[in-house]
Amino acid sequence: MIVTFRSKAAGEIIMLGEHAKPLLELAGKLPEIAAGTRGVFTPEQLPDAIRRIEAAIGGEREPRFDESDPEEKEKAARYVGLRQRAFPLLDMLRKAQAKNVNVTWEA
Repeated sequence: MIVTFRSKAAGEIIMLGEHAKPLLELAGKLPEIAAGTRGVFTPEQLPDAIRRIEAAIGGEREPRFDESDPEEKEKAARYVGLRQRAFPLLDMLRKAQAKNVNVTWEA
């Protein structure tokens, strides 16, 4: 499943559902809403959503890879952490907050 985030404050963001759903839940959407086909962050919901995602990023512990081990080096090259996954959505949420507009998503 592909999830597309839209806002008048930013361009579209396209994300795999398996990555979008956990971010929506981190942002405060109930699991049944996050798993749905459509949803919205209203301007009133944006500050809490931003705060929750930032808190999750702040609490994330990045794994350490032994770059001298070829297998570990390959894992390090493929690793994408929460900070990288959340950045586009977090940026959109911040821009939408600044312009006081909705952020919607659709699967």
